[in-house]
Order: sequence, then structure tokens, then C-alpha cells
Amino acid sequence: MLSLWTLLIFTLAEIVLLGGVLFFFLRLRRSEALMTQLQSNQEQLLERLQRNAELEHDLVATFAQRQAELRTLDQRLEERAVELRRLLEQAEGILRSPQFLRELILNKRRQGQTAQQIARAAGLAVDEVELILAQSGEE
Repeated sequence: MLSLWTLLIFTLAEIVLLGGVLFFFLRLRRSEALMTQLQSNQEQLLERLQRNAELEHDLVATFAQRQAELRTLDQRLEERAVELRRLLEQAEGILRSPQFLRELILNKRRQGQTAQQIARAAGLAVDEVELILAQSGEE
């Protein structure tokens, strides 16, 4: 009877051990599936990081190119501003020249404007306009 009980105890122990082995095997299989999924997610993350790095590189290159274009445009704009200032000063000089004012006054008089209208348009005093008209014989 002792050997029957011993056999029964060993059989139960083997069954428990076999159950334990099956339990650990199933957990191992679940862990492997989880590791495979994590590895796949890691690879996807690395691919996304690589794409983001490439996009960032392209963005930086484009930014540098745009900065260079902006510097060129700024330089051209400054050159134009200097040229326009020079032309404006030249035009103001011409506007204030006696010959130009004389021609302006005479043309306005030919158009039938009065001395007061001409003085307002030219930014002169009425006396100055009348003096120029008197010198030209247009009054």
C-alpha cells in the first residue's frame, strides 16, 4: 500500500510539475509575442524618427536658402532705397529751380489759372508769382 501511495504522490507531483511547466510555457509564449510586438513598435518608431530627421534636414536647408534669398532681396532693396533717395533729392532740386518754377507758372497761366491758384499749386507767395508773370510779360 505504501508503494501505491508513493506512486500516487509522485504522479500527483509530476502532474503539478507538468502543469507548472505548461503554465510557464504559455507565459513564455505570451512574453515572446509581447517582445515581438515591442520590437515591431520600436522599428516603426525608428523609421518615423528617421523620416522626421530627413524632414528637419530638408526644412533647415530650405530655411538657409530662404535666408540667403532674403539677404539678397534686402541688399537689393537697400540699393533701390538709396537710388530712390538720390532721385527724390534730384527731383526736389529741379522742383525748386527758378527755371522750372518759371515754366510751371507760365504753363498754369496759359491754362487760365489766376495768380492765387498758381501760388497755391507751386507753394509760392502770390507776390512771387505776379513778379515772375510781370517779368515774362504774361500778366
